Amino acid sequence: MVQLTELVEIVGAEHVLTGAATESYVTDWRERFVGEALAVVRPASTQDVVRIVHWCRNHGVALVPQGGNTGLCGGATPDPNRRSIVLSLVRMNVIRSIDTDNDTMVVEAGCILQNLQDAAREAGRLFPLSMGAEGSCTIGGNLATNAGGTQVLRYGNARELCLGLEVVCADGQVWNGLRGLRKDNTGYDLRNLFIGSEGTLGIITAATIKLYPQPVAQCTAMLALPSLQHAVTLLSLARQGFGASLTGFEVIARNCLEGVVQCFPEQRLPFMGEGAEQPWYALLELSDSESETHARERFEAVLGEALEQELAIDAVIAESGTQSYALWHLRESIPLAEKKFGKSIKHDISIPVSLIPDFVSNTNKLLQDKFPGVEHVTFGHLGDGNLHYNVAKGTAFTEDELLAQQNEIYRVVHDSVHHYHGSISAEHGIGQLKRDWLVDYKDPVELALMHRIKQALDPEHLLNPGKVLNI
Repeated sequence: MVQLTELVEIVGAEHVLTGAATESYVTDWRERFVGEALAVVRPASTQDVVRIVHWCRNHGVALVPQGGNTGLCGGATPDPNRRSIVLSLVRMNVIRSIDTDNDTMVVEAGCILQNLQDAAREAGRLFPLSMGAEGSCTIGGNLATNAGGTQVLRYGNARELCLGLEVVCADGQVWNGLRGLRKDNTGYDLRNLFIGSEGTLGIITAATIKLYPQPVAQCTAMLALPSLQHAVTLLSLARQGFGASLTGFEVIARNCLEGVVQCFPEQRLPFMGEGAEQPWYALLELSDSESETHARERFEAVLGEALEQELAIDAVIAESGTQSYALWHLRESIPLAEKKFGKSIKHDISIPVSLIPDFVSNTNKLLQDKFPGVEHVTFGHLGDGNLHYNVAKGTAFTEDELLAQQNEIYRVVHDSVHHYHGSISAEHGIGQLKRDWLVDYKDPVELALMHRIKQALDPEHLLNPGKVLNI
C-alpha cells in the first residue's frame, strides 16, 4: 500500500483528496470515461510539482495532469487499471506579469481562460482564445491539447498564441522557456513539442502568451443558407471582403439550433418565415481597428452582396453587444443541449474547406445506409475547416443501442475523413477516445517518431500513460 504522507507534507492535507472526494476528478466531462486514482493532489507552485514528480518516480505511480477537466476525449481521466494520481493544477492560477509594450502575459497553468481574457481587457489588450468552456477550462489544458475555438480563423490555435513555456519534465527537471520572443531560432522548438502532447511528455506549469490590441469595433450576424455549399461560397466572399478582419465564421445545421431552443426556452431563433426554414446557418464576426462606422459599412456591403447573389436567404445583424452575445450564445449552447439529449458519438474533424459539402453529404448517406434513422448533429468552425460532426440516436435508437454501434460508426466517419484528406482530431486532442484509431490513419513513420520521442522524454511512462499512444 502506497503511503500518501509525503504528498500531504508537500501540498497540505486539504489538497490530497482520496475516496469519494476524487469522483469529479476521475470522471470526464462527457461521463464517458471513469477512472481510479490513489489521490488527487493539488500543488500550488512549480516546486510542488517537481516534488510530486519525484514522489511518483520513487513509488512507481503514474501521474495524470488535469486542468479544468473540460476535455472531450478522456485525456485528463486516469486509467482504472493503473496506479496513478491526478495532478490538478487549479491552484496554480497566478498571472505572473503583463507586458503591454511586448504584448505578452506570463500566466500559470491553472489560470481559467476567461480570467485571462478579463485581465488582458483590463490592460487594454485582447487575448483571443475563446470557446464555450472558457469559464472553467484552464490555459494549461488549452495548451496541452492545442485548443482551437471560435477565433482560429484570424488568430490561430493555442499553439499560435503561445511564445514560451515552463515545463516540469518526467525526471523532475524544470525547463524554463518563458522567453517572450517572437523570433528565437536557436535549435529545436521544444515549445511546440509540448503543446498538444496532452501531458504525455511534460507538465506545463506556466506559459508566456501573446496579447493583441483590442478591436475598435465588432460586427456580428447570422445568415440563413440554403445549403452547405452556399456557406463555403459565402466564406470566400467574406474573406475577400473583410480580409484579416474576419474573426469568426461558424456553420450550424438547423436541428442544432432547434435543439438549443428546445432545451433552453429562454433562447430564441433569430429568424421567422423563410429564414427559419433553411437547413444551414452561418455566424460571422468582423473585428475592425478603425471605427464603428467603417466596420458597419464593410459588414453591410458584404452581407448585402451575399443576399444579392442569393448565397443567403435572410440575415440578422446584431445591433448591440447584447444581441451579439445572444447569437454567439446560441452557438455555444449546442454542446450543452447535446448533453441534455443524451450521449452521442462525437467527431472533431478537419477537412479542406472546399471538400466539406461533399464530405457531409456523402458521409451522411453512408451512415443512413448502415444505421438508418440516426440523427446528424453538425456544426463548427467552417472558417478553419473544423467540423463537429456528431451522430445522435434520433428516434430510431436508444442511447445504449447507439453506443453499442459506436466503433462501426467511428469507422465509417474516420474512413470518410481519411478519404477526404482530413484529420480525425482537429482541436479536441486524442486522449483515450481516439488513441487506438490513430494507428489506422497516422503515417507509420510519423507514428514511430512519436513513440521515439515519448521513450526519450518519459522512458518510465510516468506521464499520462495510455493517452495519445497506447503505452
